[in-house]
Amino acid sequence: MKPLYIISAIRTPFARAGSSLSGLDAVDLGKAAVSALLARTGLDPQAVDEIIFGCVGQPAHAQNIARVIALRAGLPEAKPAMTVHRNCASGLEALTTAHAKMCGGHGEVFVIGGTESMSNTPLYFSRQAADKFGLLGKARSLGQKIGAMTTFRPVDFAPVIGLKLALTDPVVEMNMGETAELLAREYKISREMQDRFALRSHQRALAASTRLQAETSPLYIMGHGVEPVLADNGIRDDSTLEKLGRLKPLFDRHHGTVTAGNSSQITDGAVAMLVASEEAVKRHGWQPLGRLVDYAYTGCDPRRMGLGPVRAMDAVLHRTNQKLSDMDHVEINEAFAAQVLAVLQCLKDPASARRAGLEAPLGEIPDEVLNPRGGAIALGHPVGATGARLVLTALDQLHESKGQHALISLCIGGGQGGAAILERV
Repeated sequence: MKPLYIISAIRTPFARAGSSLSGLDAVDLGKAAVSALLARTGLDPQAVDEIIFGCVGQPAHAQNIARVIALRAGLPEAKPAMTVHRNCASGLEALTTAHAKMCGGHGEVFVIGGTESMSNTPLYFSRQAADKFGLLGKARSLGQKIGAMTTFRPVDFAPVIGLKLALTDPVVEMNMGETAELLAREYKISREMQDRFALRSHQRALAASTRLQAETSPLYIMGHGVEPVLADNGIRDDSTLEKLGRLKPLFDRHHGTVTAGNSSQITDGAVAMLVASEEAVKRHGWQPLGRLVDYAYTGCDPRRMGLGPVRAMDAVLHRTNQKLSDMDHVEINEAFAAQVLAVLQCLKDPASARRAGLEAPLGEIPDEVLNPRGGAIALGHPVGATGARLVLTALDQLHESKGQHALISLCIGGGQGGAAILERV
């Protein structure tokens, strides 16, 4: 496969929804990441062929958000931009779309990434309420307006929560937490197993806090002065099994095991990367962080969307004629602890592997190889940005450990999986 090189990558701090970054929308966050990337690399904006950004909850005021980000970050208006959306893998989709464009001869240098402000996911009115507002807007006389207003009932002013809609699969009518509960039951993953995995995520993120902060560029929020946001704020230094055990199930109140503590956090953040062809790398004299070896997207049952990484990892390993044991580092996005644990079981257990659609298990991932800096349970999951964050984290860890290959993977809402193999340069 023709190689695409990752030259530089940076991200904003990741912050819990409703906290330090809630005053910034997805455009602001994406602009901050791209501006930091341009400052770090000293890149001549004229060298960029296209800007590609992933975003899931694209704001109504910024259609084709990639274009708005590009212009506000100072990239030339002559350079095109496009937004991509593959749910949780949108940030990875930006990278793989750049690769496809490069292979097709439609560019050599790309600024790519992902952005999400889950704090700013809107509230909606019901269809019935919207119709009544429409009638009110069409009313001309005072009598007509009063008549339209009298049709409203208190229920019409109860908002429809956009985030709840976004996290519910419309085909199987299950929210993402319910799909995790299904996996926990089917693969006999206990509450304690999930909580232990969640604690592991926080502990590893804490231990790697210096390296995680090196991935980020600080943000300075203007308000009653300047408020610096210097680091991720979802990592808990006081997390214990006892505290996690006291949290109530969110999705099955009576028999469930999935809680806010063993699920990924709802988060704001953005990632930006400079990627280029081999010819452009040589022409500009760049020193890449690594290269994209290959990638794969696969489908699965939407009710069991958390198993998406299993087939995707199998597909990309077969495409490259590599084995799971060849990987020095593996990142599986922590959408839910139950989901990651189910994936790990399917990778090593023959019966579980067959249930997930594999002919044979891929093998067991050593604990020290999997998510060494924690994952989305501790760091958060700004859905449009996470796929790009995994690339950034994986490459930085390869350089830290002097490893050669990393495998990253995500489950994708709607019943898909995405995976990619990266190589340190």
